[in-house]
Amino acid sequence: MKSPYDDSSFFSAYSSMTRSRLGLDGAGEWETVRSLMPDAAGMSILDLGCGFGWHAAWFCRQGAARIRAVDSSVSMLEKARLFNNDERISYEEGDIESLDFGIMQYDLVFSSLVFHYVRDYSTLIRKIQSCLKPGGCLLFSLEHPAFTAEGSEDWCYDENGCIKHFPLDNYFREGERMTGFLGFPVRKYHRTLTTYLSVLLDSGFAVTAVREPEVPEHLKGLEEMKNEWRRPMMLVIRAEKIHTA
Repeated sequence: MKSPYDDSSFFSAYSSMTRSRLGLDGAGEWETVRSLMPDAAGMSILDLGCGFGWHAAWFCRQGAARIRAVDSSVSMLEKARLFNNDERISYEEGDIESLDFGIMQYDLVFSSLVFHYVRDYSTLIRKIQSCLKPGGCLLFSLEHPAFTAEGSEDWCYDENGCIKHFPLDNYFREGERMTGFLGFPVRKYHRTLTTYLSVLLDSGFAVTAVREPEVPEHLKGLEEMKNEWRRPMMLVIRAEKIHTA
């Protein structure tokens, strides 16, 4: 199925976002994610939903041995090869739910803001567990369940168009949500925090960190960030493989 990021209008809007223009320095969750990163020196890494390749390039700067960087979007991969090319990075087009990751191939599996697009989270986690070496690490960010629950992913406004609050509804009704992103309809999947953590625990992982990133100081002056302190928008989870499931 064609990635929404390969729609030219959608991709143009995405490319104008702060995080797209500035890379990791423009990503509000990056400071939190970086604080949880293992030492990448010498590592074999699988980057799921690599986007423009900002993280893959960062892994190279930290001394990673090889990075398999996967994305379903042709447009994303074209930019990644242009912006963040390195002989240690192997960029690959594919759907992470259907690709074969192999068995005990990687020291780290990383994913940035992708898992809320995944239909079958449990199966994906089992595949990741199998492809990690013993003691390997899974580190991922995603949209917070409190953010995805109601579905619109937008604020509630008063009669003057001023923000009143952010809606939280249907939290325990997991499943598909059709929401708006950059003015376009996008399909995502809502799950509870319990589901995200329980699937990891049941699949042979030890959860070692859970974080709800706040806006870093250097981004607080941006118009798009001024209300982000009012709700949790993102969730970051780190887990380590403790046995073969």
